[in-house]
Amino acid sequence: MKQEELLGLFRQHYGSQPEDISELPRSPSHRRYFRMEGEGSGCIGVISPDPLVTRAFLEFTRHFRNKGLHVPELYAVQEEKGIYLLEDFGDLMLKHIVDQTREEGLFPKKAIPFYRLALEHLLRFQLEGHVGLDYSVCVPRKEFDKQSVLWDLDHFKYFFLKLLGIPFNEQKLEDDFQFLARTMMNVGRDHFLYRDFQARNILIRDEELFFIDYQGGRMGALQYDVASLLFEARVDLPIDMREELLQYYLDLLGKKNKKAAAEFQKYYYGFVLIRILQAMGAYGIRGIVENIPLFLQSIPFAIQNIGWLLEKSLIPKEMPELIKCLEKIAGLSEWKPAAEQKQLTVRINSFSYKLGIPRDLSGHGGGFVFDCRVLPNPGRIEAYRKSTGRDRDVIDFLKSKEEVSGFLKTIFAMVDRSVEEYLQRDYKHLMVNFGCTGGQHRSVYCAEQLKAYLAGKYSINISLNHRELEKQWVYKPGKI
Repeated sequence: MKQEELLGLFRQHYGSQPEDISELPRSPSHRRYFRMEGEGSGCIGVISPDPLVTRAFLEFTRHFRNKGLHVPELYAVQEEKGIYLLEDFGDLMLKHIVDQTREEGLFPKKAIPFYRLALEHLLRFQLEGHVGLDYSVCVPRKEFDKQSVLWDLDHFKYFFLKLLGIPFNEQKLEDDFQFLARTMMNVGRDHFLYRDFQARNILIRDEELFFIDYQGGRMGALQYDVASLLFEARVDLPIDMREELLQYYLDLLGKKNKKAAAEFQKYYYGFVLIRILQAMGAYGIRGIVENIPLFLQSIPFAIQNIGWLLEKSLIPKEMPELIKCLEKIAGLSEWKPAAEQKQLTVRINSFSYKLGIPRDLSGHGGGFVFDCRVLPNPGRIEAYRKSTGRDRDVIDFLKSKEEVSGFLKTIFAMVDRSVEEYLQRDYKHLMVNFGCTGGQHRSVYCAEQLKAYLAGKYSINISLNHRELEKQWVYKPGKI
């Protein structure tokens, strides 16, 4: 087994067994990381199953170390087995500094020096790291070229737009993608592009910064990595901080290359858009498909960034179909950011079992799913078929049924208990789902009743979403 081979590499390098081994949280890739500690020694052990990615990481690490860049030292390597031992920088990420200073009320003031330092290091990677680097080891291409941009945009199309059911004209959207990819090729690309330059890949030890996860790097434009850092969704940097840090980077760049600094902003927001769309594709597959909380929690902030670009007219008008798609995404009420809620939010959904149970968009899990199909169904009665659980005729019908009243009484008691416990523990998210056959009558009625009940009893945020009613227009005679 690979773990045994990793132990053998540790013994071979240090001459003794590790006293403690703990696996670190899994990354989105298939690599596995282990903190391995012995008497007076310690390292990060890595199992990397992809030989091409392993080769790229090792080659980049050796090159960057020779340039004096802050990447981990390679202690021992068995490349043919896909295992190696790395310097351990600890667990403190730049992302942790952001979260901590937010909690302390010191954000962004306390975080700005770290971001400035990160941009200083980034410029070194981009300029010094580029010189003499063997780009032939890059995966999947040696350059972030037009094809690379189109791959990222297709990822967004298939793993975000289509997953969320956002309608679009395939050919018109492809025309817009081609325009964006072609336009971004007008900027110089003779620099190292880190690819994942974000707060989670920047570690802090003794007030100094160190960098990991650059194996996806290649030759490319300067703008991409700046956009990656300043528009990282889950970090949600304030706009004025982004502008201040952008200017700081431009001042640094101007001292090295005045021409590049002068042309930088002409293409910058195009790369911001590309990076956001690439990330949304990743959030779709890792969050919506694989249900990984971190990626689900990032989606609302990415959508918020899209809304800002639209508001500031920073997306070229020559991409009308893409703009239509982005406007629809920005208007998705169920994906509004909720991570900074100051009080408990109860999210109530009605839905049809035919289309599946609603996903917990907070990424925290928990809550309830109640099956309203056990209740009398007004949808089977012709007079009520075109009404919904919000209409008086259906409301009166369901309210007259004792089994419906008893069903809701039990639910109110169960939700009461959770709300009171969540308030006591200062939890911020509770989800309650009501499902029925069509998502039109019983589930809608029950969701409305719970909202009214909670609103009359608690001072909390309540979000109500009738999923199936929002997806289709329900005909009502005499109404438009």
